Amino acid sequence: MMPHIKIHPEVQNAIDNHLPIVALESTIISHGMPYPQNISTAKQCEAIIRENGAVPATIAIIDGIITIGLTDKELHKIAIDTSHVYKTSRRDFPYVISQKKDGALTVSATMIAAKLANIKFFATGGIGGVHRNAEVTMDISADLEELGKTDVTVVCAGAKSILDLGKTLEYLETKGVPVIGYQTKILPAFYTRESDFEVDFRLDSPNAIADFIHSKEALGLSGGILICNPIPEANSFPRRIIDDAIDKAVIDMESLGIKGKETTPFLLKRIVEITGGKSLEANIALVYNNCKLAAQIAKSYTERK
Repeated sequence: MMPHIKIHPEVQNAIDNHLPIVALESTIISHGMPYPQNISTAKQCEAIIRENGAVPATIAIIDGIITIGLTDKELHKIAIDTSHVYKTSRRDFPYVISQKKDGALTVSATMIAAKLANIKFFATGGIGGVHRNAEVTMDISADLEELGKTDVTVVCAGAKSILDLGKTLEYLETKGVPVIGYQTKILPAFYTRESDFEVDFRLDSPNAIADFIHSKEALGLSGGILICNPIPEANSFPRRIIDDAIDKAVIDMESLGIKGKETTPFLLKRIVEITGGKSLEANIALVYNNCKLAAQIAKSYTERK
């Protein structure tokens, strides 16, 4: 057993028997959604993954231990009173572990923890990316760097639409990260299925994506794969409406002087307020959609190995 890691028996059994597993992040629970929607969403994500033939592994740091697969007690610990929960990226692991704190893992941190446990697939909402005005602020998410070097396939609804999508795609290209659109050539933009940008490749089935992953591995190419799965049509926002909400949220953020790791949680919360809760409904719907696809890909990959 590796130090500082605890694996739930269900997840360990899946690892030992080469069963399909899908990792889930915990920042969405502690910082991305309010209580009680965060707990109900986390549990439903796990249920959807099981329904589609894979084993869920929600990952967080509990009392300084990287915990892969949470119990109900552990889930509630990071979901109800979140003031003590440290938003944890790659740089934060030694601090959170050495100080025996509770940590919610970002996309980059979840990729690291999944890789440590040999979990190849990860479902999330949207990845971080290059922030607007990054040429001035240098605010670029560690998620992009992690995708460039960590061998995990990430299923998302595109980069969060609060970001600079063009620069985010350029960064991913520089890092050699393939960006695959599931049944689309258009890069989805989290709350909406539309953007002004195209993905690198379109693949239309979990089997095709599994074949892509096997081909990449056969060549010994390191780094992650980004699967962009558009939000369901019924939940997609018209671009003009969501763009206006984002613009208002960014103005509010700048007026308050919010910077760094607090920007994304603030913007997501403010957009929920501006849209009267509709963006939260969209967020939940797209996460469920990603869990379903990730489980299907993991199952296909395992069966084809």
